[in-house]
Amino acid sequence: MPFFADFEHVDVLTTGAVGTPGRRTFFLQVRRGNRSVTVRCEKQQAAAISQFLRRALKHLPVPEGQPPRNVMTLSEPVDEVFTLGAVALEFDRSGDHFVLHLREFAGPDGDDENDEDDAVLADRDDSDEDSGSRVRVSLTRAQAMAFCEHTDRVVSAGRPDCVYCERPVDPDGHFCPRMN
Repeated sequence: MPFFADFEHVDVLTTGAVGTPGRRTFFLQVRRGNRSVTVRCEKQQAAAISQFLRRALKHLPVPEGQPPRNVMTLSEPVDEVFTLGAVALEFDRSGDHFVLHLREFAGPDGDDENDEDDAVLADRDDSDEDSGSRVRVSLTRAQAMAFCEHTDRVVSAGRPDCVYCERPVDPDGHFCPRMN
């Protein structure tokens, strides 16, 4: 049965990585009170969400206040409920908040086999249980900015890029085609 969580007023939306640079696993985590949901994602997905939020924030008044940095770390346990696939972002002007929709990745064994089935699923209401696991997150502009700043730090904390080929450099070095 698909998982669904709706965080109308979230305390924290954060990202984090577990593991050593070059072998890190990235997560998005949503928390409100003692409830939390963790979704596995790719580094590029976390960076893209941050980038899109920043673009949207440029067109809005500067947010006031942000959560302290110490609340932006992942909370234990880091148990993923699903792996991230599609992401949608909207801004609710009347409520002055962003709504982030995180949907489960539908792999090759998903409902992609029959185009007619896809058309039927596309016409169904969002509350349909067969649409896969998803999380809906409502966050303020200040929380969005804090997420962006924290995500930028987490993403950039990986392996440094080679100044010649721009590929990641492992602690034991790397093969650089430009230095060969």
